[in-house]
Amino acid sequence: MGHCVFMLRPDSVYDDSPAERYQFPKQYLGRAQESVGDWILYLEPRRVPNSRGYYAIARVVGISPDSSAEGLYLAQIEAGSYLEFANSVPFNEQGVPVERGLLNEYGKLSGRAQAAVRPISSADFLRIIERGLGRFDPVLPRIDFAPMPDGLSDGIEPFVFESDRERIGHFVSRPVRDRAFRRVVLRAYEEKCAFTGLKFINGGGRAEVDAAHIRPVEHNGPDTIQNGLALSGTAHWMFDRGLISLSNDHEILISRQVNDVDSVKSFINKDGKAILPKRKADWPHPHFLEWHRGNCFKA
Repeated sequence: MGHCVFMLRPDSVYDDSPAERYQFPKQYLGRAQESVGDWILYLEPRRVPNSRGYYAIARVVGISPDSSAEGLYLAQIEAGSYLEFANSVPFNEQGVPVERGLLNEYGKLSGRAQAAVRPISSADFLRIIERGLGRFDPVLPRIDFAPMPDGLSDGIEPFVFESDRERIGHFVSRPVRDRAFRRVVLRAYEEKCAFTGLKFINGGGRAEVDAAHIRPVEHNGPDTIQNGLALSGTAHWMFDRGLISLSNDHEILISRQVNDVDSVKSFINKDGKAILPKRKADWPHPHFLEWHRGNCFKA
């Protein structure tokens, strides 16, 4: 086992779904196999406009040939392991790669930086996830949200753990995942409710809007922006109970079981459409919307 970096473009020609699978050609098979049973980092190439750099982690549980594409392989991602960083990590820090292992003996960037799949040392891996998950915007979360686990406050101190595995386990614990997911979703939606357009900031300077999973975690919903919506309390309550949903065209759907449809129409967006993130790659994925309509929505 060993950590790896998987390079992934938002406009990739491969059949990727980062919370489920990563498709790659045979030339990277040996490297990818080293990651089975361990955690990997997702990286957007530097040449991608507004690249997020290192932006997520996931755990690989298996690799197999892709039966639908000759010469290609699939790395299977463990359900529920995918996690996007609260703070994306740039490739360079003050002109030096944050992934120190990419430097050659002369201190220059080696050709390994171009490899779509490559091993990464534990030291580099931990450095990156500490930057990605170790600090959170003080505007978030709400003041009544669960407190940060020890060691993840704004005044972060060096960690002392018995092993790297314990350290990684701390970073991917459910409380940290919830906070990171909230940060990513609310940032994408600019702290506005997708269904009402309302943006409230309380007296403590924190956003009064929730990060809702479209497909819930208890039903194997991943912590990915495409499985999230920023919703006000009332909209979140109605969404979770199947009283409102979204079409694949992002039209807000109202259940026939709602006893006061006119009142619901009066508080949702006037055009009947959800407000979406600026980046199309962050929009709700049809796969998750279809799950919600098929399993939660009371049509």
